[in-house]
Amino acid sequence: MIAATLLHSAPMPNLGSEEIGSLAAHCLRLEVETYPKPGLVSHIDNGAHRDMDAALLIRSAETLAPFFADLAVAGAAGAAMDRLRAIGIAAEQAMLIATGGVNTHRGAIFGLGLLAAAAGFRQAYGVRRSLGVIIAERWGPAILSGPASLHSHGANAARRYGAGGARAEAAQGLPSVYEIALPALRAGRAAACSEEAARVHACMALIASVEDTNLLHRGGAEGLAFAQAQASTFLREGGVAHPDWQVRAASIHQAFTARNLSPGGCADLLAMALFVDRWETSC
Repeated sequence: MIAATLLHSAPMPNLGSEEIGSLAAHCLRLEVETYPKPGLVSHIDNGAHRDMDAALLIRSAETLAPFFADLAVAGAAGAAMDRLRAIGIAAEQAMLIATGGVNTHRGAIFGLGLLAAAAGFRQAYGVRRSLGVIIAERWGPAILSGPASLHSHGANAARRYGAGGARAEAAQGLPSVYEIALPALRAGRAAACSEEAARVHACMALIASVEDTNLLHRGGAEGLAFAQAQASTFLREGGVAHPDWQVRAASIHQAFTARNLSPGGCADLLAMALFVDRWETSC
């Protein structure tokens, strides 16, 4: 299902490409600065990851900002998917240099990169559609027909378990962002009056619903089922509206870490939802 096309009629902000790139990098930093996120790196601990920490993720985000800006420029110029893909490849190479070969944000380069390009396109042409719809309509077929990574953990898990993965998500207009993460983010704000709590709530909602290929890679179908059950229980019992939500979320985080489970795809979707939330509520 393609995300809803209607937007409110307030005037769009006059953001330049550098500001769009900075916003994308800022959303990656906000994802890092969220705790407890089950199994994921945060400013508190490294979760289920031995090869990265918060400082490395922040360095990676800062490295990627100018590439997100380049993608906004390309989107504003009406570039085809081949041009966006070339910028994404350059961004990935810069990321790997900055992190000493650690894949910190490959999925985010793809998803946030498309959002940055869509933001550039929408601002340049005054299109009154959501960023997700712009992605689906302008680049969806090319996303599905383009070259796929043959050896990434996510791609291997998607083939093995029949999960759609990031390519299908993007081609459909980011339904997990619009139909899961954004409503949960706003519900979390209403329940807890805290931005960090809202981000935790949205992360849990994504884990409960998304077939995260990172979870499938690390834990197989059993690991995915465990993760979804834990997040679903957290939400069913009130989520961040529960008085002890932080203790409960930390316990789930520890359980994921003990099982070496990390929902990296959901972390990318959370950052993407934060970008959409900041962009589309201001335009």
